[in-house]
Amino acid sequence: MGITSRDVARLAGVSQPTVSRALRGDPRVSEDTVRRVRMAAEALNYVPSEAGRSLSTQISHRIGVLVTDLTNPFYPHLVGPLHDELERLGYRMMLFTERSEATAAAERLVDRSIDGLVLATSTLDSGLPAELSRRQLPFVYLNREGTVPADAIVVDNRRGGELVAEELVKAGHTRIGAIFGPDNTSTGRDREIGFRQGLADAGIALRPAHVRHGPFEFETGAQALAELLDTDPVPTAVFCGNDVVAIGVIDAARRLGVDIPEQLSVVGFDDIPMASWASFELSTVRHDLDEMARTAARLLVARVSGDDANLEPSGVDGNGAAGQRRVTLEPHFVARRTHCEPSQS
Repeated sequence: MGITSRDVARLAGVSQPTVSRALRGDPRVSEDTVRRVRMAAEALNYVPSEAGRSLSTQISHRIGVLVTDLTNPFYPHLVGPLHDELERLGYRMMLFTERSEATAAAERLVDRSIDGLVLATSTLDSGLPAELSRRQLPFVYLNREGTVPADAIVVDNRRGGELVAEELVKAGHTRIGAIFGPDNTSTGRDREIGFRQGLADAGIALRPAHVRHGPFEFETGAQALAELLDTDPVPTAVFCGNDVVAIGVIDAARRLGVDIPEQLSVVGFDDIPMASWASFELSTVRHDLDEMARTAARLLVARVSGDDANLEPSGVDGNGAAGQRRVTLEPHFVARRTHCEPSQS
């Protein structure tokens, strides 16, 4: 048989429960006792069993992160800071890449292998949040909001949409197109509402022929641009629901011989690292992706552990239904080279 915590307890001259508490950093254990336990564990080459600890405490110290499409460049930039913040808080991250949010996925998420779940791609019509709530598995919305009350970290998407409208109007554009995200996501819905409101405030209405909706994907932008170029008149500027869609537009424009920004201004949303690459230099709406991910981790760990200290240093800007916590990040417009005044031709 391998070395157990009982062997460590005997060598350190303490009880077995004290070994467990000392090795997990319980503040009730004195520094001297922790030192003796760690020395005994090192001498015996003892490695604590996470599985055994989970069975005895019903706490796994694992947090799941659900992402439906890791090929989207937006999400990998959230995974790194999520992992780092969870590790800092004493939790391991488990990445789930379900292709859909079918309720059946809940069967794989509530088997007690995780203590909570970060929902990074939840849609408004998904049944998963309700199922997680019914099964009492804590979760947090990341860059999303849902119809089921839960803690959430979001950017002010409506204000971000307004900022884009204001910038395009200020540049002199009146024939403006839009490639919005899915209307079954809070991000797609709110960015569209904000953008339309910003244009309306300037007395400009979006022509139905200049509006497209689609997934937050590269292909959405590429396909939509070809359709928008077939309208009469052709828009001189287009707002994209996120940077990935905008990059799809830029790529298609190059293939189709459309000069950006002289013939078409393009603006995205999110400011993912790719947006600032020299090959794109995309004008976009920035919010702090790193802080968004880290705040999601803190919100969920605070909910799982019942320790609101895990929310520091970020504050909570509001409480929703049933005392749920909501943090909103402020958006900022970033002007790069993909937008300018419309061509006079």
